[in-house]
Amino acid sequence: MKVAAIQMVSGTEPAANVHTAARLIEEAAQGGAELVALPEYFCLMGHSDRDKLGIAEEHGAGPLQDFLRAQASRLGIWLAGGTLPLRTDDPARVTNTTLVYAPDGREVARYDKVHLFAFQRGGESYDESRVQQAGAKPVAFELPSRDGHVWRVGLSTCYDLRFPELYRALRADLLLVPSAFTHTTGQAHWEVLLRARAIENLAWVLAPAQGGRHANGRRTWGQTLAITPWGRVTGELAEGEGVVQADCDWAVMQEMREQLPALQHRRL
Repeated sequence: MKVAAIQMVSGTEPAANVHTAARLIEEAAQGGAELVALPEYFCLMGHSDRDKLGIAEEHGAGPLQDFLRAQASRLGIWLAGGTLPLRTDDPARVTNTTLVYAPDGREVARYDKVHLFAFQRGGESYDESRVQQAGAKPVAFELPSRDGHVWRVGLSTCYDLRFPELYRALRADLLLVPSAFTHTTGQAHWEVLLRARAIENLAWVLAPAQGGRHANGRRTWGQTLAITPWGRVTGELAEGEGVVQADCDWAVMQEMREQLPALQHRRL
């Protein structure tokens, strides 16, 4: 199955970000991708965390969800919409949500980011819990590929990457990790953690990222990656916007699971 991960350097204007996303989704689809995945916060990297509240949508309705739905159905692809903010019962908090759409435009999965990022080092400080409400459960969905296989695709987001028990619970063939990793933590931990998740779960990993210097002054690490169940990088983009294409080979995954059956069955 051909898949594509989109790297962006999203700014403070949602309309401009959506325009860029549309162009890159089109490029990925033209390249033959069945599944296309956007990065975390594809729609907005605001001046403050509270900017997410201003564009938050009710689940099932809103211009961002309409955009994702329309792209999936127009191009006939499976589309994992990075993350976007959805409203909660608390007007001061949103969920950081991945929505997945089938080629006919149906929403087939919703995942609310479970592990909220917090980091402080010198003048660099983040705390997603100030405006975000954490999700409560792992989510995976089934994707019938054009060659007749049914892939179990597990959803996660950015900081989730540090919690291997979440990935064990997903029991997935392909793991999606849309992210906006900080430059500080990304240069030390991003690739090694992604490769570890692939190896320990005998699964393909696709990690679309934010990558570069943003209009709000933040710098994200980038390095969008596609990784085999053996832990080998097969596609990579360091910084800047673009598309990483990869061919996920079902036979390669199954062969590894036959060679390492103890790993395949060791689930929490």
